[in-house]
Amino acid sequence: MQDSNKTSNSGETVQDTGPDIRSRNVNNYSYLNHVTEDTFTVEEAVEAIGFGKFQWKLSLLTGCAWMADAMELMILSIISPQLKCDWRLYAWEEALITTVVFVGMMLSSSLWGNICDRYGRRTGLILCVVWTFYMGLLSSFSPTLVWILLLRGLVGFGVGGVPQSVTLYAEFLPVKSRATCIMLIEIFWAVGTCLEVLLAIIVMPTLGWRWLLGFSSLPLLLFSLACKWIPESPRYNVLSGKPEKAYETLKRIALENKTAMPMGKLICCKQENRGRLQDLFETKQIGKTTVLLWIIWFNCAFAYYGLVLMTTELFQVQASAGSECFTVSSNTTNDCNMVCKTLTQKDYVDLLWTTIAEFPGVIITLAIIEFLGRKKTMAVDLLGFTVFCFLLLICTSRSVMIAFLFSARAFISGAFQAAYVYTPEVYPTNVRAIGLGSCSGVARLGAIITPFVAQVMLRSSEPMAVSIYGIVSFLAGIACLLLPIETKGRSMQETAKDKSTQQLDGNFSMSEVNSTE
Repeated sequence: MQDSNKTSNSGETVQDTGPDIRSRNVNNYSYLNHVTEDTFTVEEAVEAIGFGKFQWKLSLLTGCAWMADAMELMILSIISPQLKCDWRLYAWEEALITTVVFVGMMLSSSLWGNICDRYGRRTGLILCVVWTFYMGLLSSFSPTLVWILLLRGLVGFGVGGVPQSVTLYAEFLPVKSRATCIMLIEIFWAVGTCLEVLLAIIVMPTLGWRWLLGFSSLPLLLFSLACKWIPESPRYNVLSGKPEKAYETLKRIALENKTAMPMGKLICCKQENRGRLQDLFETKQIGKTTVLLWIIWFNCAFAYYGLVLMTTELFQVQASAGSECFTVSSNTTNDCNMVCKTLTQKDYVDLLWTTIAEFPGVIITLAIIEFLGRKKTMAVDLLGFTVFCFLLLICTSRSVMIAFLFSARAFISGAFQAAYVYTPEVYPTNVRAIGLGSCSGVARLGAIITPFVAQVMLRSSEPMAVSIYGIVSFLAGIACLLLPIETKGRSMQETAKDKSTQQLDGNFSMSEVNSTE
């Protein structure tokens, strides 16, 4: 067989890929020489195919992953008070049960992002879901505190990769549907948190926390079985030099949606280096965006999970105080490992009410995100959380306190979900997964710290604990306004310096796949 690669007199390497396509490598760049003929990119194909039956199915599956993730994290605020009583734990030991989960998430978030950028979004997602299910089920058999800490930490290691489902999901969505669809995924998160509380109401009084852990891991098993249907992202395939697979996926989506593929040839731009953390600082603009997003994500996790944990703590402290209006500092003398208050049926019902706040939170955010844009929406949500957070310092009745918690939960959940919309939109394809993974990792740092504020400091000084959440959220709101890029109506970029999705910079090689449509 004759070799199709030739060397010119100038030392350039020329690869013959067909009668009208040639790829030349000059100074680490590859340029496309071809006759004037219609071509299209994955971005253009996704826009032409539009939103249809395929995206509805993918929305349901991504939502199931999100729901399972929410259940695994919501359970922390439910089992911690019970384990404190069952095993006679100190406050700092109770806080560790939550902290180890987020330590695992922090350590694994960038790793899962790297795996998804190098080996595929679908591959990384399946691995992390199977891992999380297995470790979650094992944790229900934990005999001691050490075992529960170890196994829940490994659960957190797997959960750190679940946000990559948003990366995969976003890459199949046309621009006009992207923000709405990603925001609506939050509904599944809200369903997951509410389902966990309802499950606790049924299971905890009769079967106990071990059965609750076991039941809570089952949705992950169902999702892992359904992952066989999910295709690999065509955006990932084109950057991996697999144009045939990208084209077949796009063709499948077009057939399922009953729409036509664009005419011409699919351009494939292979990039050798993908999923590197240093690429998040490739340009000044992307570098500034990365730093500000890390601040925003840190606060979102710090404030969101802090509020979730603080809700059950406030119920317990108020029960110990024996009055509607209370100060936390007056109860510190009773806070030892031999005296505890388990959550009552009334506590579970009130916890359900505050959890339901995530539904209006996502609706309000969805209503304003296309009007104000991503940056201002996050800022408004964080400012709203700050206001209601400081209102918790007012000495008031339990019902009013629940109303404040409800409102604060709505705003912080909206801000968190708006960050999930903005982040995959602002990063280019070659670093999208590692960008989201790094933000998720920094967020887990905030989640690691928050139990010691919401569960330990709160019992010593409520004003100090609540004020910390308010101040940090206010600063994060300012960071939102300082973001250099607004992604409203903006198409997804392929590279950091690619403003038209066709202007390439980096170590690429290009090829085309003929459309038979």
